[in-house]
Amino acid sequence: MKKFLTLSLVVCLVFALSACTKVENVDETKAEVVASTESPRVAELNIMMSIPQYMDQWDTYVKQFEAKMLAEENIKVKVNLEMPSSDQYESVLQARLTGGDAPDLYTLHSNNISTYDKAGNLTDLSAEPLAAKIYENVKETVSLDGRLLGVPLESQAWGVLYNKDIFKDAGVEIPKTLDDLKNITEVLKAKGYTPFMLAYQEQWVPQLMTALTLGGKVSGELPDWVDRMYKDNGSYEEVLDIFGPIDLIMANGNDRAMEMGSESGAAEFAMGKAAMFVQGTWASGTIMATNPDMKLGVFALPVNNNEACTLVNLSTSTTLAVHPDSKEMDLALKFANYVLDDQDSAALFQACSFNPLATVHNYEPSSWVADASAFVAAGKSYKDLVLPQAVTEEQGKLLQEYYVKTITKEDFVKRMDEVFKSSNK
Repeated sequence: MKKFLTLSLVVCLVFALSACTKVENVDETKAEVVASTESPRVAELNIMMSIPQYMDQWDTYVKQFEAKMLAEENIKVKVNLEMPSSDQYESVLQARLTGGDAPDLYTLHSNNISTYDKAGNLTDLSAEPLAAKIYENVKETVSLDGRLLGVPLESQAWGVLYNKDIFKDAGVEIPKTLDDLKNITEVLKAKGYTPFMLAYQEQWVPQLMTALTLGGKVSGELPDWVDRMYKDNGSYEEVLDIFGPIDLIMANGNDRAMEMGSESGAAEFAMGKAAMFVQGTWASGTIMATNPDMKLGVFALPVNNNEACTLVNLSTSTTLAVHPDSKEMDLALKFANYVLDDQDSAALFQACSFNPLATVHNYEPSSWVADASAFVAAGKSYKDLVLPQAVTEEQGKLLQEYYVKTITKEDFVKRMDEVFKSSNK
């Protein structure tokens, strides 16, 4: 009888434990179901970028990020992507930064990192996973005092874009000196081609000529010029021969340059309306979308007849920063890291025709990128000059005025010296 009672108690205990276990399992399952059906957190992220020519590519990437956050983090994030025109970008951004309405992420030129850092507008990204992926020589261009202050986007070498088929038909080679460029210009005209595409409606486009010519002149012959200008001990009079190529270009291009914007200029160039275009490789997106069969090339713009001054520009022209006062800092950092995502980043950078700049970029660069990179490999490049923002903007504005003949070279020199000294104060 005792054995029977003991056995009954054991059986009951087993059933009881089994029932408890089932209840616990049911409770855990219910918890998992609740967790999986929990409403996603709703958030907004504001991103402001200065590269409207890549709006389609970044809009697609933003949507990928939104989907990733919902699937992996259960966050329903709405990214507001804003891309003002290049001429308006700086003023719009400054108004936002000083008005207490700073975007969570925004782009800037790497030359301006020090200025933005002093104003307290940059977040140190050194401890983020993205930091380990960036090539060291590129990382240096977006770092200050050992701190990584932005995600590099456009790290590139650039010079003059040219139509390889037109050059082949005219029987000309890329120039090494200003005399070479003059000869090419005459041959192209004799063959019925317009030598240069001029699109000066936006002041940043003619400014590209000063970026290239000053960079070549200073790097090749006056390496201390920029330092002396910052000390009020230099003058644009010393670099007056930058007008050699500028005058040549302006005199041998299409009509009504002030009515032509950068995008329409790129499209016209793509259709063979001119043989050369002083525009960076960032214009390749519009060019190749307009004419996918175009054979696009890059060469260094000669400043004078000293080949040591015929160099391409090497820079990180567009950098993505995270504002330290972001109300969605965690999300902002996630997006910054997603820009160099192991799986998705390479396709984005390739679609934008950006140079590979991180270990996750395993794609073959475009032929025109390879052309420019060959100059770098041959030691025929210079690091982008760091000039005050006001100086850069004034150069573009004055070249517009010079094109329409409302100022002279002497006016240009006088005004630029004044602006540089004013910026130093």
